[in-house]
Amino acid sequence: MIWFSTKTVLPSVQGCFWMSGAVVSFIFMGIGGRELSDTLSTFQILTFRSLIALSITILVVMNIGWHVVKTENISLHFFRSIFNFGGQFGWFLGISLLPLSTVFALEYTTLVWTAILALIFLNERMHHARILAIISGIAGVLLILRPGLRIIDPASLIVIGAGFCYAVAYILTKTMAKTEHPLAILFYMNLIQLPFGLLMASFVWVEPSIEDIHWIILIGLGGFSSHYCLTRAFKVADTLTVIPIDFMRLPVIAIIGYLFYNESIDVAILFGALVIFIGAYYNIHYESVKK
Repeated sequence: MIWFSTKTVLPSVQGCFWMSGAVVSFIFMGIGGRELSDTLSTFQILTFRSLIALSITILVVMNIGWHVVKTENISLHFFRSIFNFGGQFGWFLGISLLPLSTVFALEYTTLVWTAILALIFLNERMHHARILAIISGIAGVLLILRPGLRIIDPASLIVIGAGFCYAVAYILTKTMAKTEHPLAILFYMNLIQLPFGLLMASFVWVEPSIEDIHWIILIGLGGFSSHYCLTRAFKVADTLTVIPIDFMRLPVIAIIGYLFYNESIDVAILFGALVIFIGAYYNIHYESVKK
């Protein structure tokens, strides 16, 4: 009989638990964004998301202590927040214009953009695994968009651009994580994004209805919990353990789109996303083994 110590079992179990929480959060945000897109602008959705997430973050910080949000890198927080805002805008706009599965599939281009940007800004070396990740990323996007076989929806390019913005935000986060508390990153992200979103939303403001309130709350809660769960997942478990769980949100959201929004399940989209993911996962695995 083989016995396992809690030191080897519990971290992986906890990591899978937290990543599952992040997956559920992203799915709920996608559904909330789709429901609100008929009545509210994307900038309004982002404003409410930042407001609720910031309120929750402040409550947590007040309980822990304001020292966790002290920073000497406010400029990095600003640039990270702006790029993250661009990613969120493209993601929620895509949610309103494209099938849910298409948006979630194209979001995986973030992994490819991150591999490319790491070469430029983090001085990481090129190797065969990274080349494979980039090639598989391009191949996966071509499978999803299928240029020549159908007209490419401009909204798809917006979501790919959102993936680029998320990748820049991730690179900055990786740089800041050495000195900044995760709650500080959350705090300044929402603090900076809130007035920016509110300013843009003021030009197209529509009074939310009573029916919108619970979706707004859902997106705000998901905005906080997704970042918190991701941070916890990568803190307690190895990246290779938790990353595969993240891919599960694509088939889940595809089923939700089919059942509740009459969206067809496109096998080519699922396969294209899988191609992107496999290349990116191999790159993560290779770099993990090297380290």
